[in-house]
Amino acid sequence: MGLWCVKIDRKRAAFLVVICGVIAAVSAFAVIYRPPIAPIAKPDARLFSADVIQRGAVLAAIGDCIVCHTTDGGVPYAGGRALPTPFGTLYATNITPDEATGIGNWSREAFVRAMRDGVSRSGGHLYPALPYEHFTHVDDADLDALYAFLMTRDAVHASAPPNRLIFPLGFRAELAGWKLLFLHKGAFIPVPARSKEWNRGAYLVEGLGHCGGCHTPRNLAGGERGAHAFAGGVAEGWNAPPINVSSPAAKPWTVDSLYNYLHTGVDVDHSAAAGPMGPVCDDLSMVPEADVRAIAIYVASMMNQSATSTVDRAGLAEKMHPAGAALFAGACAGCHESGAPMNGQGRPPLSVVSAIAEDDPRNTLLVILEGIQPPVGARGSYMPPFADSLADAEVAEVAAYLRVRYSSRAAWPKLTSAAAAARKQVVTPEMSMTGDPSGTHMMSMDQPIQIRR
Repeated sequence: MGLWCVKIDRKRAAFLVVICGVIAAVSAFAVIYRPPIAPIAKPDARLFSADVIQRGAVLAAIGDCIVCHTTDGGVPYAGGRALPTPFGTLYATNITPDEATGIGNWSREAFVRAMRDGVSRSGGHLYPALPYEHFTHVDDADLDALYAFLMTRDAVHASAPPNRLIFPLGFRAELAGWKLLFLHKGAFIPVPARSKEWNRGAYLVEGLGHCGGCHTPRNLAGGERGAHAFAGGVAEGWNAPPINVSSPAAKPWTVDSLYNYLHTGVDVDHSAAAGPMGPVCDDLSMVPEADVRAIAIYVASMMNQSATSTVDRAGLAEKMHPAGAALFAGACAGCHESGAPMNGQGRPPLSVVSAIAEDDPRNTLLVILEGIQPPVGARGSYMPPFADSLADAEVAEVAAYLRVRYSSRAAWPKLTSAAAAARKQVVTPEMSMTGDPSGTHMMSMDQPIQIRR
């Protein structure tokens, strides 16, 4: 009798294991599976009004779409740009209306699902290099306008190279679990106690502008650490500094200074846009001033900085780093020393440059190595690169000198090795043309706007 009961219990246990396995499999399938959306014929550009297309062009500039979806020297929005991540290299896709390699056969429904849910027309989960955790908050009218703009670009037949990710991260089904943890859907909800401009800025920053995608630290899984929003992150190998109360800026950012920086790429009390911020500011220069000011109002409210003072300890810096002082005098002083002509042209002095006060020397080293280049075809701040003329030890000496002279912060440690590491990610023209990921990194006949690149 006892043996018979044991057999029955074992059968029940096995049955329960099978049932649990089936339930788990069905649940996993329900989480992972997204049905494909039927392809459509490419929409006729005449279906979209000029006003809606123009609005979409502005939204694309706020979202910085052209930067990620255009390889250096390539056709706008045709994809192929290498996007290095801690998990390997992704390649931006073609978002022109080519029906074979782009989104020409995507319906509005498919486009909206990609933007809000991170799912392609075919049902595959998209990597969060497309920042859909921010785009999910964009309203219907703006997504319609963005869709209209993209569908009226010139169709370009161009396939992106295959992604190169660390095993087993190449399996897109895993992204369903990532989304359960980090994709928080929902429309933007205005704050009644705040002004109309503040709410507009919040909507743009938290949504299409996806500023937190770079300026918020991420966890080991690549999700944004929401409890530390805007506390600083990393973008294409550059430090994206904090844009909250922990900003290291020597002078407090104001609405006006943020507006100047975002709209022109430079502010006399702070710095010139370098690295990934250069193209961002270039795009924002084509955005209506009211929207840029709204962004500035929202960001300034998060920073809420108190007044600080700048320093210039030239004598101490020369005593501590004579080699760096000599290099600075020969290579930098013509533009950056007190009284230099550049300082009379509205360019910020080094005493207010935030990068020199940051805990990590990476941005200072990268600016020395790469310089500052205005976007192709655009006007902007320029500084020549010194990667070919200064060795790692010399770059380290210059950085050490700048740190002592223009900040009161502790010295950066191990600068020579940090300079060597920064040099490895410097983008050369050859790498840009070939799309080498070891570095950093549709115009129709009746265009209402020209996006520069």
